[in-house]
Amino acid sequence: MELRQLEYFSAICDELHFTRAADKLGITQPTLSHQIKALEDELGTPLFDRIGKRIALTQAGAVLKTHAAVVFGALRSAKDQIGELHEGDRGTISVGTLPGELNHLAASQLVAFNRQFPNIKIKISAVENVAELVVNNELDAAITFMPVNDERLAALPLYEERFYLAVAPDHPLANAASVPFRDAERLPVIWFPQDHKCRQLIEATCKSSGIAMNPIIETNTIESIFSLVGSGAGVSILSKSLIQLYGSEKIRAIPIVDPVLRREVVIVHNREKFIGRPVKAFIALLQRFVEEKRIAEQGPAV
Repeated sequence: MELRQLEYFSAICDELHFTRAADKLGITQPTLSHQIKALEDELGTPLFDRIGKRIALTQAGAVLKTHAAVVFGALRSAKDQIGELHEGDRGTISVGTLPGELNHLAASQLVAFNRQFPNIKIKISAVENVAELVVNNELDAAITFMPVNDERLAALPLYEERFYLAVAPDHPLANAASVPFRDAERLPVIWFPQDHKCRQLIEATCKSSGIAMNPIIETNTIESIFSLVGSGAGVSILSKSLIQLYGSEKIRAIPIVDPVLRREVVIVHNREKFIGRPVKAFIALLQRFVEEKRIAEQGPAV
């Protein structure tokens, strides 16, 4: 049974006349009769009683008419709901981030997004393989770091940031204009665990610079790092976004130089997947937030 045959059948039900139904459908009457005959043969029963020039539904035809109405109703509903998804009225979007501050950045926009799209369910997932999940259409978009080495992904620049030495307000370096990266080697460092992207970037720089840093404390809780640094228990090396979001008033942030540590944050999406209005709106919220918080910094990444 083909959908086209159901459309022809429904048109005859509306008109109770083959010629008028054919005109309505824009086909010839013999073509319409042939398709209905094929449908009746498939079902093994007549759908219409033909009485002279008049026709009437058989009991089987009445049953099929009821079910055809359900089918076309479901199709219309699907079309309407898809249209609403495109308009952002309902549905779900899934955004991924790398674990850590990027997850906090995305979560910071949930309230603003909900105000704009109260009927949209948004899922924020902190996972390591965000690029893979976007490629596989398991995520609508994701916040990650450059480089993104997959031609199937489009990368939208979000911001570029540098890293700072975070110290207590009464620390001897609190008023320094800058701190050479090598000087941090002799300081008591409080760091994220080794699986944290922020820590990995710093350790890569240590390796390339011939420096060994051994943290005195490791924790994956952002609040505890700021609390420990603020109390003078040690120092940390943190991204500008983290400092802007959580600790700008609790610590002093001194620019690190020789080398300057930078990274580029981007939003990726699948080039082949339709990006609806809700996803675009969430990206716009992130971009506006970054601009308002002045997280972005100029200069090439190293």
